[in-house]
Amino acid sequence: MSDSPPTATTPPDKLSVIVYAGEFDKVHYAMATAAAAAAIGRAVTLFFTMDACEALGRDKAWRAMPVGQGGHKDAGAMDDGFQDLGVADFETLITSCAEMGVVFMVCEMGLRARGLEDMPLRDDIAIAPGGLVTFLNDASKDGAMLFI
Repeated sequence: MSDSPPTATTPPDKLSVIVYAGEFDKVHYAMATAAAAAAIGRAVTLFFTMDACEALGRDKAWRAMPVGQGGHKDAGAMDDGFQDLGVADFETLITSCAEMGVVFMVCEMGLRARGLEDMPLRDDIAIAPGGLVTFLNDASKDGAMLFI
């Protein structure tokens, strides 16, 4: 890649996403965005922090997350509805992201701030611990950064 800055017609070479919101629908959309970017050949890092850390908990902890929109009482009900509609469900998205090389990071400060440092994390995908410095060093100068 050249040293020239990206233009309006140059797509970002990497997508770096801070997944902060603890509502399931927002986390689901962050992963759908990551899967889409990875599917078209973009490098992607998802950095889970604060309440969004619960999405990476073992034993489908995400099913108890609250929902921001859609009228469902919890993430499990919303995800079941997604399956009924033919929309990629959470497990399909997280597995697909992992298979396409999406990097999953969990924020050590976010875990501590929310009292989740002892929460067992998923062991079926690679999850790198880190902090903001690690995340920012992982980002690309020619990439895009999203905050969800």
